Amino acid sequence: MEHSKSNKATQALTEAPALDRGLAILELLDAASQGMNLTEISIAIDSPKNSTSRLVQTLMARDYLERDDATMQFRLTGKLLRLGQPRVGGISLVACSLDAMRALRDTVGETVQIGIPSGDEGVIIEKIESNRAVRIGVEHGLRFGLHNNAPGKVLLACRPAKERERTINRLKLTRSTDRTITNKDALKKECELIVKQGYAVDWGEADEGINCVAAPIRDRHNALVAMLWVSGIAGRMPKSFFATVAIAVIKAANEIERRLRA
Repeated sequence: MEHSKSNKATQALTEAPALDRGLAILELLDAASQGMNLTEISIAIDSPKNSTSRLVQTLMARDYLERDDATMQFRLTGKLLRLGQPRVGGISLVACSLDAMRALRDTVGETVQIGIPSGDEGVIIEKIESNRAVRIGVEHGLRFGLHNNAPGKVLLACRPAKERERTINRLKLTRSTDRTITNKDALKKECELIVKQGYAVDWGEADEGINCVAAPIRDRHNALVAMLWVSGIAGRMPKSFFATVAIAVIKAANEIERRLRA
């Protein structure tokens, strides 16, 4: 049986080599957050440069890739993320979220983001940037861990207790700043607090000078489908503001839940 499956997979690659190389490009760029140029892509997928160029141009035309005209490097767009979003009645998570995200941005004056779980990471699928001259800039598709930022901690805390325990035990709690949680017992207590209060905070734990407040978004079965959060410069959104910002974030998350469940 396993031999038969292997033969079928090999046959599929033989019958659709262009498709195989196109998918290889997407997977390659998914692991290259800074992007890659045409030559680098060609070498990595072992394909002639002319053939690679045609594949890349096709993926750009279909809006799966974008190119930085200054560096000539290609990066993934958010299209794959949009295709994989939770949907209710044919309406995507982002479509259900944009109005609430804009209202939250206007209330707190800072950048608002929404992300979804992806294994032991989260990934940003949409953002509404602050209107202020100095603001937090993020990229669609940016991945983040579970222990040093507010949305990641929401994702971790909202897992069933036994699964959360197993996840924490296998995580590597790397230090990003002086305030990053690197002790597993401390992280477990943090998760218990998040479950109790309904939101998580990040006091410059991932990036110095950037604070975040996040809340979960759940479906009609009370399962976590996404995380909503505000990212602000510490001087404008100090720790003393967290509780007030959390009220606004939870309100926006509840509104998104209402639309998802409608």
